[in-house]
Amino acid sequence: MSMTLVTTRNVSPRIRGFLASVMLEIAAGVYVAPRLSPAVRERAWAVLDEWFAAETDAAIIMVWADPSLPGGLGINTLGALPAGLYAVDGMFLARRDVLFARTGAD
Repeated sequence: MSMTLVTTRNVSPRIRGFLASVMLEIAAGVYVAPRLSPAVRERAWAVLDEWFAAETDAAIIMVWADPSLPGGLGINTLGALPAGLYAVDGMFLARRDVLFARTGAD
């Protein structure tokens, strides 16, 4: 069993209520469970995956400790994330596209 963290963005009350029934909501859209078994984590993710089809402009990220994976983290995602996640040399890196505004001084 390991610590599991779920963050949500723009999800329906149905998903928020489900997550609150499985985990503690420590901040708006942030859920944590200190000792969630892999079986319970997988069942919860299956429910989220099934219900996510009805969501619009939403995102869910689940993170848990797993020493066999890059960076020692397992990561599941649904929806468009604000940053891309990439496994590089045994760790995860997040990358955001940066847009530069033109100043007109060309």
